Amino acid sequence: MNLPVNGAQSQNKRMQLSDEAASYVRGLIMSGQLRPGQHLRQEQVAAALEISVTPVREGLLSLRAEGFLQLQPRRGFVVAPLAPADIRDLFIAQALIAGELAARAATTLTEEQIAELQALQGGIDEAASNGNTDEMERLNHLFHRMVNTSGGSGKLLWFLGFIAKYVPRRFYATIGGWPDASLHDHSAIVRALASHDPEAARRAVTDHLRHAGDLLADHFASSNLDAAAASAPDGAVPRS
Repeated sequence: MNLPVNGAQSQNKRMQLSDEAASYVRGLIMSGQLRPGQHLRQEQVAAALEISVTPVREGLLSLRAEGFLQLQPRRGFVVAPLAPADIRDLFIAQALIAGELAARAATTLTEEQIAELQALQGGIDEAASNGNTDEMERLNHLFHRMVNTSGGSGKLLWFLGFIAKYVPRRFYATIGGWPDASLHDHSAIVRALASHDPEAARRAVTDHLRHAGDLLADHFASSNLDAAAASAPDGAVPRS
C-alpha cells in the first residue's frame, strides 16, 4: 500500500535544517571565524553540515533578515558589518532579562534545588579539570536553564531564549576565558541563590553575562584582526 507523503512533516524537517544552518553560520560569525565582508558559499555550508543547499539558503536568508548577512549582486551572501559593541549589546539585553529571572528564582528555589545547582557546578569544575569543554558547556546550559526556569515567567523565558540563540555554543571552547567564567562567576550566583537574596542574585547573573559578552566581543575583535592579517581564503567554512 502506498501512503501519501506527509507534507507537513517534510516542511517541519526542512525548517529544522534551515534553523541548524542559520545557527551554525551565526556561530561562525559571532565567534569571529567568518569575518565582515567575507563571501559565504552555500555549497560549503551544506557540505560542512552534510545537508542539501535548499535549507541552507533558507537559513542564510533568515540571517540576512537578522542583519548578519547581506545579499549582494554577483557575489551572493556576504557577512555584514558587526562590531564588538554589537556583541556587548546582545549580552546586555540577555543580562537584564536573566538577572530578573535570577532575582525571582532566589525567592522560589528549594534547598533541594540549590543542592542540585551546587552539584551541577561541581560537575562543571570536574569537567574543567579534565579539559572536557563539551561537558562543561552541557552542564553550564543545564545550570542556567534551571535558574531561568525557576524564575516563574514564561514570557521572560521566551525573550531570553530568543536572545540567547546568538551565543555561539557550538564554538564554546574557542572563546578565550569563557570556560573560566563558568567556574568563577557561578560561585557568586550559587551563594546569592542559596542565601535567597534577590538583588545579589540579580547582580551576580548580570555581572556574569556582561563578563561573557566582554570575552566574546574581545575574542571577536582579535579574531578579525588575525584573519585580516592572515588573509584567510574568501568563503572558507569550518566543518561542523
